[in-house]
Amino acid sequence: MTSAAKAPTIAELAGALAAGHTTSVALTEAALAKIERHRNAGGVAFMSVDAQGALAQARAADQARAAGYVASPLAGLPISVKDLFDVRGQVTRAGSKALEGSAPAQADAPAVARLRAAGAVLIGRTNMSEFAFSGLGLNPHYGTPRTPFDAACISGGSTSGGAVSVAEEMAVAALGTDTGGSIRIPSAFCGLTGFKPTARRVPLDGAVPLSTSLDSAGPLARSVACCVAMDAVLSGETLDTRAADLRGARLYVTRDFVSEGLDAAVAQAFEATLGALSAQGAQIVEFDFPELRRLPEINAAGGLTAAEAWAWHRTLLQEKGDLYDQRVAQRIRRGEKLTAADYIVLLAERRAMQQSAAQRLRDADAWLMPSVAVRPPRLDALDRDEDFFATNGLVLRNASVINFLDGCAASLPMGDGMGLGVCGLHGRDARVLQVAAAIEQALA
Repeated sequence: MTSAAKAPTIAELAGALAAGHTTSVALTEAALAKIERHRNAGGVAFMSVDAQGALAQARAADQARAAGYVASPLAGLPISVKDLFDVRGQVTRAGSKALEGSAPAQADAPAVARLRAAGAVLIGRTNMSEFAFSGLGLNPHYGTPRTPFDAACISGGSTSGGAVSVAEEMAVAALGTDTGGSIRIPSAFCGLTGFKPTARRVPLDGAVPLSTSLDSAGPLARSVACCVAMDAVLSGETLDTRAADLRGARLYVTRDFVSEGLDAAVAQAFEATLGALSAQGAQIVEFDFPELRRLPEINAAGGLTAAEAWAWHRTLLQEKGDLYDQRVAQRIRRGEKLTAADYIVLLAERRAMQQSAAQRLRDADAWLMPSVAVRPPRLDALDRDEDFFATNGLVLRNASVINFLDGCAASLPMGDGMGLGVCGLHGRDARVLQVAAAIEQALA
């Protein structure tokens, strides 16, 4: 496998198409051939592949280009779509057997429609944790995708197949979602760059929800610039994402909560990264955020995710609960016990935490942390429920802080299976991407 860093970027492929060095049909045929090889080798990154539809879209992209029309930098490029988005004429299963017999979608989800309008070739639907409810990517129904670094280790979730589709060059970028790290965790585990935008920026209509308060949609790709190109299409907003000047940039680091219990390799890579950024003139500002230690207590009964998932799933669970991954069903059912008063308290706790964050991070250009506290776990270490739940909690811990705060964050590769979280608060997307671009250049 070509490493994600060496695989061609969106800009490079768009340049090759513009220069006539390749065609969308050729790129799509190459992607389909890689998918076939992946599947023949037992890979499970994709739930379904629309080869005929993809080739038809590729031919249309080539014809449009020949006529002088190029809708966006994504025009003619193969993009994968997480299985919880509606794609016109296809069944949305959200990685579950419980939705397998559902009627095909009548229309594209807005995020998918925007990719289609941008000329992207929708190559297939990618595997995921059932109903997006896990940071590990295990799927007992359709198989568990593995990280490209080690076939014994998981690719991370919930956008597990999306990450593998990009890492193994079966797609140029992937559309994923992130409720507690579901873009950034698999990006870290698979050596990719992922971006979780401020939630409101990309519409989530036509996507199976997990937590309406925490869900957001965004890209997994090969570089910050690739994420920017995807974000412009998905959000409909063009941000100023020119790389920041690292000299004097105030990069905040907290040693409490998000720095606890790190794998030795993750801790070492994070410290080495901070040292490299400091050498480039960045100001590493250590700060305390003790309120974060209350997050396990705040979410002890299942939190916003269980409450809001229960509201969507209660009827389906009653009718088809035996078809669910029982680890997922168990977590959703916790929401049944949460009262309206509990929910109101959760929302108040969230607002209070956001106010603390706004105060503590008011002078920060970005907040840095390891995207995930550990390296990709082995699949065979997750057989027992107690190991699965403990590992899932640790894997989700750092990334889910940003969702709780309604912030935004990029994850940059920080060595095999590890990611650097470049984080910001609500609406700071442009600044996060500017700093991420500068860090990407500095680490190159």
